[in-house]
Amino acid sequence: MMKRIITFGEIMMRLSPPTNERFGQARHLEVVYGGSEANVSLALAQWGWPCAHVSALPDHAFGQAVGQYLRQHGVDTQYLCYTNGRLGLYFLEKGAALRGSQVIYDRYHSALAQIEKYSFDWENILHQAQWFHWTGITPALSENCAYELRRAMAIAQKLGVPVSGDVYFRSGLWQYGASPQEVLPELIALSQVVVCDEKAMQAYFGLAPEVCRASFAEAAQNLMAQFPSLQKVLDTQRVSLSATCNRISARMWNGNTYLETLPLEINPIIDRVGAGDAFMAGFLHATLSGQSDAEALHFGICASAWKHTIPGDMLLASVEEIKSLQAGDTSGTLKR
Repeated sequence: MMKRIITFGEIMMRLSPPTNERFGQARHLEVVYGGSEANVSLALAQWGWPCAHVSALPDHAFGQAVGQYLRQHGVDTQYLCYTNGRLGLYFLEKGAALRGSQVIYDRYHSALAQIEKYSFDWENILHQAQWFHWTGITPALSENCAYELRRAMAIAQKLGVPVSGDVYFRSGLWQYGASPQEVLPELIALSQVVVCDEKAMQAYFGLAPEVCRASFAEAAQNLMAQFPSLQKVLDTQRVSLSATCNRISARMWNGNTYLETLPLEINPIIDRVGAGDAFMAGFLHATLSGQSDAEALHFGICASAWKHTIPGDMLLASVEEIKSLQAGDTSGTLKR
């Protein structure tokens, strides 16, 4: 039996006005569910990878609806903990042309943020795992969330389970007294793959400004020297021509070689939320399938580009559709 990919993090209810209406125009809101780490599991599960998501949810109808949503798309929910607290919310107003999108969060005191230490049996969860993925959002929610994430990663290291992390987080979080500069370094020290740009390397990991200004490859080399467990440093780049027209690309330092993709232009963008998660899922799919770093980077950015065309948080695309985009088919022609 194939080993599972494990993700850990909060899932929220997303509420959006229809199409491109402004918040003040809305008379009803459309509901979807999403969370950065869960989005990775959701994408990988549709490509045939066994995935399980770990989280805490409120023990009421909406919490149960989240579990049903994950199961509907093939994600194992046996490690969801139903408890007290609330379901985090976020409100998305989708922009158009020169008007940017905006997000309002309402996620404080969520069920996951209020978990106790030792809420999860990580030894059991990770015993049959082939990968563990985290983001900088989870340790920002509460001291106990940061504690549980550190504990999971330490057990993953003990069991030989590779770990990837996306250090980006929501700046409005970190309300419990700790700072990202205090917490993130010890998490990076337990990771093999990390998504991180030069700005974050300087701000959170103390790299000198002149090193970060020199080049991504040089900054990544210095980050790897500081954290010897790291094997790959990834990043995506975005040029925003308008709210509905962006160019995206990806880059990597793998310890020996600097790799980058050609930019892909997406016009019009339907929904960019979850694009970074789609990139991570695509990169992991290709990597775990035995593809080269260059192929994995390319598959990841094509998965991210495809997500921009899909409403909601979740990437919906087959491997074949992503491969077609990899091969250069951007025509969008009708398929019969």
